[in-house]
Amino acid sequence: MSVHLIGGGATTIADAPLHAPFVAEAIRRASDAGRARPRIAVISLHPEAEEKAAALGELLIEAAGGAAIELHLTAGKHGQSIGLDAIADVDGIAVGGGNVETVRAGLEPVFDEMRRLVADGVPYLGVSAGAMIAAEGSLGSGSRIGGVVVSPEDPDEPGDEVEIEVGIGLVDVTIEVHVAQRGMLSRLVAAVESGLITGGLGIDERTALIVGDGGLRVEGTGSVWRVWPAENGVLVSTIGR
Repeated sequence: MSVHLIGGGATTIADAPLHAPFVAEAIRRASDAGRARPRIAVISLHPEAEEKAAALGELLIEAAGGAAIELHLTAGKHGQSIGLDAIADVDGIAVGGGNVETVRAGLEPVFDEMRRLVADGVPYLGVSAGAMIAAEGSLGSGSRIGGVVVSPEDPDEPGDEVEIEVGIGLVDVTIEVHVAQRGMLSRLVAAVESGLITGGLGIDERTALIVGDGGLRVEGTGSVWRVWPAENGVLVSTIGR
């Protein structure tokens, strides 16, 4: 099964096709297990978690194209961790966006179980922050490296230092999101050039990176940016196009 990472912005019914490959995999896994309907965990740790979880669930229903799916919605609260019951006996796991530190902290207690489930064939869908925490090393929300601004920030509210925290570990390369829309490519470049990370992939909004046994696949309207160290600096290219 695959890891599906969406760079954010895919919030309308018109964006359902981006979610369809994930739902199709969950349906296949349920069928292989003899279940008529897949059970998909939908987790949000957004400040408006109930609304965001329900909205992501609606997108998954639309993406199912009329096939019956069962949603298990979990709306997390700030400062509280997600329990194992949120991902118990599921055929797919979908994690929405929000503040990446909050999303990571809320899910950290179940990282081991999430890795086990994905290794056992449960597909994972991460949107925005949910995509960032899928990496072994998860970028935080900082905008400075060594005190130097490396991505857009409010001039009246200086940003924090970029930090790398332990992620779920579903992919072995750092993930950045909202790249073209929020000017985040510069942060990814700076993180690689400084040695903070060894390489990264940046995903535009309304764009999905699918990581599976067959390699990498890109779907949607934007680009996936590959940022890698080179002999005299950093090499930037796009993949999947």
